[in-house]
Amino acid sequence: MPERRHDHHSIRGRSVTENGLRRFRALFISDVHLGTRGCQADKLLDFLRWHEADTVYLVGDIVDGWHLKSSWYWPQAHNDVVQKLLRKGRKGARMIYVPGNHDEFLRGYYGTHFGGIEVVEHAIHVSPTGKRYLVIHGDLFDFVISQARWLALLGDKAYDLAIMLNRLLNGLMRRLGFGYWSFSKWAKLKVKNAVNYIGDFEKTLAAEAQHHDVDGVICGHIHHATMHDSFGVRYINCGDWVESCTAVAEHFDGRFEIITWTQREQSVEPETAPVAAQAA
Repeated sequence: MPERRHDHHSIRGRSVTENGLRRFRALFISDVHLGTRGCQADKLLDFLRWHEADTVYLVGDIVDGWHLKSSWYWPQAHNDVVQKLLRKGRKGARMIYVPGNHDEFLRGYYGTHFGGIEVVEHAIHVSPTGKRYLVIHGDLFDFVISQARWLALLGDKAYDLAIMLNRLLNGLMRRLGFGYWSFSKWAKLKVKNAVNYIGDFEKTLAAEAQHHDVDGVICGHIHHATMHDSFGVRYINCGDWVESCTAVAEHFDGRFEIITWTQREQSVEPETAPVAAQAA
């Protein structure tokens, strides 16, 4: 699919070019984990082929430095994702990278550019309606990450095992003719401690947004895409490209939506949908 500027028109609230590309004011992508076997790079690459934006925010854990240190894994599809992102920058999109804990090696490069990508500690995104959103990965507000790194690394190994089981299960389901299903995401929403952890994380990030005197926060880190106003500000989580294959898009009128791209045909969860549906 050629990447060039097109005049766009609105179809059911989305900006769609004549060749089917979807244009947005901004895209927010987090937790890709390039360099791991769990990364669904093929789905992200397909998503990037069909979606363009004036600004693309990479909201942390795009590259998984933790795994690459211990075991090098970098197939062609992962390189293709990097090249696609760089190409979007060369074609005129503003690219902003907010590092997370897995790509913390980039935190020594705040204020610099590489390949047209700006590396920043956090960003303030201003919507066309004037609302301001803090864009941050979120790991610095996770007690396990900030205070007990050894425990986080141990949990990371357990998470890898869950993702491996998830791949095996989905391979079986595909052979039986069923669609994609995330076992790890299902378990996360069923285990009480995990549900409480998600709620505490969301509350903490909402408080940080209030501390910055903004209208909302856009983050990643916990691999749970959702959008709600439960804590007094708009909380938006981008999700991930390991379990759920989700990104957040901002329309030209300032509306946000969560896009799920687990199949070749996209599934869109609009901002106006019930919160329970968005988190499903």
